[in-house]
Amino acid sequence: MTPDTGWTWPELRATRVLAEDDDILALDKPAGISVTGERHDTDVVELAERAGERLFPVHRIDKVTSGVVLLARTLAAHGPLTRQFADRTAAKGYLAVVEGDGLPERWTIDLPLGVGRKNRVRIAAPRERLRFDEAAATWTVDPGDVLTGKSTYPSRTDVHRLLSTGGRTLVLALPRTGRRHQIRVHLAWTGSPIVGDPLFRAPGAAPATRTHLHSWRLHLPATDLALAAEPDAGFLAPLDGGPAGATAVETAVETAAALWLARRG
Repeated sequence: MTPDTGWTWPELRATRVLAEDDDILALDKPAGISVTGERHDTDVVELAERAGERLFPVHRIDKVTSGVVLLARTLAAHGPLTRQFADRTAAKGYLAVVEGDGLPERWTIDLPLGVGRKNRVRIAAPRERLRFDEAAATWTVDPGDVLTGKSTYPSRTDVHRLLSTGGRTLVLALPRTGRRHQIRVHLAWTGSPIVGDPLFRAPGAAPATRTHLHSWRLHLPATDLALAAEPDAGFLAPLDGGPAGATAVETAVETAAALWLARRG
């Protein structure tokens, strides 16, 4: 094991590979290890390189996020794959356990992102100016309230409520854009922070050993590539102890699968 990650590349390869061929390798990344180039941490790409295998990340998920990560095995394969993310044809589905209940059945967060102090991602508008339109089930901000002077990035996330129990809710988050920390910031700033998020946790929330955000599904239609990483018991643990029970959690994940298939059309 490497002391900074707790993982070696042979261990990841033996237990976490979802799919591979001559062009790609898909990994169910554990929470707590970077994909590549995040500060000074040892990351997936570096671990592979140390073991003699060169990989090229097609996209990234945060260090604290678990789940599907796609890597190319050759530069020839890398370009066509990354273009699908740049063109927004890659469909991504995340599961998250968030604080709170009483959430709508479905809603959209259409709020621009920017970068504030210490390079921290934030909504590019004052928090008190954010508005929720109940009829449209959409969070927005008036263009005149968007902060000026720095770059801002249109960002949209569609969210579906799957199960509420014990003051927490399992949701399916479908990002329509792919901004850094998008889902985490969108949910936190609209009142439903992800359980265990070290950057965007609820006021007064105790630090947790895991951030409950999971890269669950990825579909690249141009190459007909569909990947899935089912959440483990640790991810679902914040839902334990409520009135729902294991059967309700399983049903909620099945509902998410149906919503995902409907989105894919």
